[in-house]
Amino acid sequence: MTDEELLQGMQSGNQASFEALIHRYHAPLSGFLQRQLRDPGRAEDFAQETFLKLIKQLHNKKPPDNVQAWLYRVALNMCRDYWKSAQFRTDQFPFADPPEQRDAGPSVVELAERQETKKEVLHSLEALPEVQREIITLRFYQDLKLQDIADIVSLPLGSVKTHLYSGLRKLKARLGHGRASKEESDKGGQRYEHTKR
Repeated sequence: MTDEELLQGMQSGNQASFEALIHRYHAPLSGFLQRQLRDPGRAEDFAQETFLKLIKQLHNKKPPDNVQAWLYRVALNMCRDYWKSAQFRTDQFPFADPPEQRDAGPSVVELAERQETKKEVLHSLEALPEVQREIITLRFYQDLKLQDIADIVSLPLGSVKTHLYSGLRKLKARLGHGRASKEESDKGGQRYEHTKR
């Protein structure tokens, strides 16, 4: 069934439609929130609250045109509100400020299948500006289209593309620099081993 058909079923009180929509979007939305918040419990709370907001939206006879983009936009706005809140400042997080957003590139995503590279990518993403991280996470981890991402982050499509490519360039440079440093370190170790013989 299409998202539109499921929404229509939900509006008419069909429980199966509601369960099908949750089955379709709960896991990816929850994964997105966990990457944003670094807190599985809070991510699950936010995911549930996002679906409750959808129910209220349907109850008010205002079904979203694009339910996927709507869900991510609501979830992202909840994250942003939380990061600005006093609650965020008092919670025990590994960072004192809202997490910086970062970028990943297509070639990076292919490499990320290797666990070591995936950790490198996630670490490098932390160094990018917030909007770039959001866009890259939505594009490469959630596999959303650029127009949907533009709707979610409330930016023109052209700005989304600019942030995406800028972030990818920064990420590629950081990953390349990290690899070069590791290679130099390995070579130094090999030279040391050679002189010991």
